[in-house]
Amino acid sequence: MPVVDGHSITVTHPDKILFPDDGITKGELVDYYQRIAGRMLPQVRDRPLHMNRFPDGIHGIAIQQKRIPDSFPQWIQRVTVGKQGGTVTHALINDTATLVYLANYNMVTAHVWLSRTEAVDHPDLLIFDLDPADEDFGLVRRTALKVKAMLADYQLVAFVKTTGSRGLHVVVPIEPSETFEESHLFADFLAQRLATDDPDHLTTEFIKEQRRGRLFLDVNRNAYAQTVVAPYAVRAKAGAPVAMPIDWAMVESAELRPNSVTIRSVSDWLKRHADPWAGMDAARRPLPRLAESQRPDRSGRRRGVSRKQRDGNAVHRAE
Repeated sequence: MPVVDGHSITVTHPDKILFPDDGITKGELVDYYQRIAGRMLPQVRDRPLHMNRFPDGIHGIAIQQKRIPDSFPQWIQRVTVGKQGGTVTHALINDTATLVYLANYNMVTAHVWLSRTEAVDHPDLLIFDLDPADEDFGLVRRTALKVKAMLADYQLVAFVKTTGSRGLHVVVPIEPSETFEESHLFADFLAQRLATDDPDHLTTEFIKEQRRGRLFLDVNRNAYAQTVVAPYAVRAKAGAPVAMPIDWAMVESAELRPNSVTIRSVSDWLKRHADPWAGMDAARRPLPRLAESQRPDRSGRRRGVSRKQRDGNAVHRAE
């Protein structure tokens, strides 16, 4: 029974296989999250948590869970937020012990809000999710660099991470002074500009069939209560890849892959790379206000859903 942050946590069934193709156990998952906490906690602290759980391994049913169970110990911090028709209380990953407890609870992937508890209605991050239609990662890399350059035109500083899946996330720290509606409109405005400049390769079309093989510039995670895969979170995919913050020089390299860092290779990775997101708080800037003529028409536009839902895989939702 490990003692973490002064809390005794029983790791049940540590030999249970969560990643059958690789023999990765729950014990390995718990160990990974305990080791990565120093890098991960500054990025997830005080952000409402959405848990992606796999009690029977990643080939079993995925449980998408927002509400913190009553059975969770009181030392795990939590926040109650508004939702349509009521409220929901989320867990917060504010210490290493919570990460260990959640991994033992079969949480493979942590997804977090773009706002923090002190201003839950006001995002402090802007997200561009670059979702390719195929395995052309070169297009993803080139598009990420275009997004970075366009953001620089507005005096915004961009950071980047692999998703552990197929794409990249361009992440922008902003001051939490505007609403989700304003940040969503601003991200949509930039995405539509990019798609207009390169309509053969980029699109903002939500409906997959209408993308016609183009990369989807997904900005729909910038809405209230939407979440993004947390930095350093493990993905429920073969090899247990990690959503890894990287520096921009790596994006320029043709050798970069979105899922090359795994829970078994991350220790070597961290030894060779300083924290590329260490300066994120210092880089926070006000969100520019759009002129009325620049505000996109969002009538009829729909927010995005997860790739698992789009692909029709079994998903169980437990608020």
